[in-house]
Amino acid sequence: MSDEKTADARSTDALGRYLKSVRLGLDLSLRNVEEATGKEVSNAYLSQLETGKINKPSPHILYALSTALGVPYETLMERAGYIAPSKDRPEGAKHGRAATFAIDNLTQDEEQALLDHLAYVRWHRNK
Repeated sequence: MSDEKTADARSTDALGRYLKSVRLGLDLSLRNVEEATGKEVSNAYLSQLETGKINKPSPHILYALSTALGVPYETLMERAGYIAPSKDRPEGAKHGRAATFAIDNLTQDEEQALLDHLAYVRWHRNK
């Protein structure tokens, strides 16, 4: 696989994992998100996004999801590969995602682990 295709697969995987983490953190089902988007994003489509079966959603879909999930549109656009990733920011710049922007230079895996933990904490709190 070429470096470009590998980068695209990582980006798409990051988008799917991120969407699922946020959705679960908000204790929303796939159908809840479908309703929150005014049925612009079906639960089946969202499931395919989360599992990586759909790898390049349109900016329109990303906007609907950002509104429904309360996450920055720019974050979804970056994770979908439409805009430059934050790693291209100058050395020492804070990345500003999640609650992590007070911590310097997290890897994508470290950030995802924090988001997963946050989703668990929110889920546990709402039980």
